[in-house]
Amino acid sequence: MTPRRCILAVLAAVCVLLLLCSHAAPVSPTGTQLLLCQSQERCGDQFYDPRQDCCYDDAVVPLGRTRKCGNCTFRVCFEQCCPWLVNRPQESFVVKVKGQNCYSAVSSDDRVCGRRHSVNSATLHILSWRDRCKRSP
Repeated sequence: MTPRRCILAVLAAVCVLLLLCSHAAPVSPTGTQLLLCQSQERCGDQFYDPRQDCCYDDAVVPLGRTRKCGNCTFRVCFEQCCPWLVNRPQESFVVKVKGQNCYSAVSSDDRVCGRRHSVNSATLHILSWRDRCKRSP
């Protein structure tokens, strides 16, 4: 081997060694790129950050999202709306902590919710009350 080729081979080996043994900080992606070390959950075909969102009805929703449960409002990421089959038709739903069995006994953490009245029945109730007030002396 000629001295010129030896020098090139040694320089190439030194460059490879420097690259392999480099202690420089790793370059990480910035912006909205997915980092593998972040906690990611899957909802249908989408990924989401469980610190900001949750999966509700196969859709990614913010942690603060609410829905109606009878005449109550519940937080979809932390609570669930359960039917309550009792002999009291005005109390038809129970809001329970997510993960609890809907059919377990009602506890102090649960909220009992009445049915939402339709606009028509509420209007009729107000009209009948107004008529009763007009009739009284």
